[in-house]
Amino acid sequence: MDNRGDPAADRIYTTRLTPYRSMTPRAIRRFIIGFCCLNLVLSTPFFIMGAWPVVGFMGLDVLALYIAFKINFRSADAYETVEVTALELVLAKVTARGQREVWRFNPAWVRLEQDIDDEFGTERVALVSRGQSIEVGAFLGPEQKAALARDLVRALADARRGPRFEQDYRSGV
Repeated sequence: MDNRGDPAADRIYTTRLTPYRSMTPRAIRRFIIGFCCLNLVLSTPFFIMGAWPVVGFMGLDVLALYIAFKINFRSADAYETVEVTALELVLAKVTARGQREVWRFNPAWVRLEQDIDDEFGTERVALVSRGQSIEVGAFLGPEQKAALARDLVRALADARRGPRFEQDYRSGV
């Protein structure tokens, strides 16, 4: 079924939310190489003095750091999508392991709930409908949560106005 041109199916708002990572994989690789070189320089005197087990333990530090970054980047594969049309709001959460959960709401009946702290800003954004509350963008920072809330409020207001049908007055239809 072709939905192009159908105002009820047109997207009012759509976004994909992903966890922020301050370092790229290339930057992490450089950091680990630098850390490894530093450990090599610091462990050389211990090796020369005959305390060679220290070198192995310092190598374990490098391995632990590598594993920590791997786990951190694996969790970056998680994301959330929010899509608002005149008839439906769809929230999909995908975990880093690929498990997907989807919630569907009627935009006329969903409300946006925010927890705002005077000092820290927006701490929580949730969609509430029929007694069910689902947090959106829990991994975002306060500024990003505030922007998301602003966009969702605007999109929900547009959706509540309903679909817009344009008439072609020239053809007499």
